[in-house]
Amino acid sequence: MQKHFLSISLILLAINAYSLPAPSTLNEREKRLNAPTPTPTPRQQILQTPQAPQTRSSIPRQQAPQTRTATIQTTKAVAPQGPRPSATVVIDAGHGGHDRGGIAGQRVDEKTMNLDVAQRLKAVLQSYGYRVVMTRDSDVFIPLGTRVAIANSYRGAIFVCVHFNATPRRSASGIETYFYSSQSLPLASAIHYYVAGGAPSANRGVRRRGFYVLRKTTIPSVLVECGFLTNPAEAQYALSSAYRQKLALEIAHGIQNRASVSRIAGATRIVSSSSSSALEPETVPLQPFIDQTHYRDPDLVRSKHRRGSKSSKSTSSKRKRSSDSDSDSGSPKKSSTKKKKSTRAKTED
Repeated sequence: MQKHFLSISLILLAINAYSLPAPSTLNEREKRLNAPTPTPTPRQQILQTPQAPQTRSSIPRQQAPQTRTATIQTTKAVAPQGPRPSATVVIDAGHGGHDRGGIAGQRVDEKTMNLDVAQRLKAVLQSYGYRVVMTRDSDVFIPLGTRVAIANSYRGAIFVCVHFNATPRRSASGIETYFYSSQSLPLASAIHYYVAGGAPSANRGVRRRGFYVLRKTTIPSVLVECGFLTNPAEAQYALSSAYRQKLALEIAHGIQNRASVSRIAGATRIVSSSSSSALEPETVPLQPFIDQTHYRDPDLVRSKHRRGSKSSKSTSSKRKRSSDSDSDSGSPKKSSTKKKKSTRAKTED
């Protein structure tokens, strides 16, 4: 019986060992089965977090248009407003052809210097947008009446005569600007302000004088004397192409800023070594002027002298004939001719 009982107990123990698991083992299995399955979200977020090219690429795309628009607006604000393309400037290069200009014995031809500065001025003004008309563009002689007719044929234009000065006194030097009508004073003030301020020569001021080309024109007209070619220093300046270009630029600046002339008389511009535009005044002062309208036009006096020399030759031949025919009446005729010569000298002076 004991053997039979032991065998039965062994069988029961074996069945319990194979059929019933340990409690600890069942708990671990239940934990693994009941635990929620891990989602890949944390891993994906961790992987996507360092990938910021999408975020960085979106930033420049949004800022790029703003930067371009700001640049365009700044350019429009800074860009200067140039002159109206419809503005017309008639440039008159003084003398030409057989009319050399200046005085006898002068080494530097005035007509050549006038034409060179006028052509340079034409190029500068055209680059500014002006319409330019030249009374002469080569070494030809143009009568004064033709020059005036060309200027008056353009309504709303301005007339600028380019000259150099001359005198027997070699020490004379400086820049002069001439006008005649009151409508021409602002233009003369602006041109003289820049030319006299930018040249190393002395300032001889603005002068009102009845030159033919200024008195007969119906538009604002000025005549610029760019220095004395009979002065050794200023003649040397004129022979420099850089100086002639400088004169053209200063005349062009005066033409461009003629509308900014104030009605308050002021001094001549003081040239500064700095290139900053902030040193330039906002307005061009109206220049004081010297009234010389009682002087005669030297160009017309020269023509009268030429005519007078021809007439004097004919009258002298007539006098010789009359003196040969009638010697008694010669003395009163000589006295009358002396009186005529004295009165003519007074009027010309």
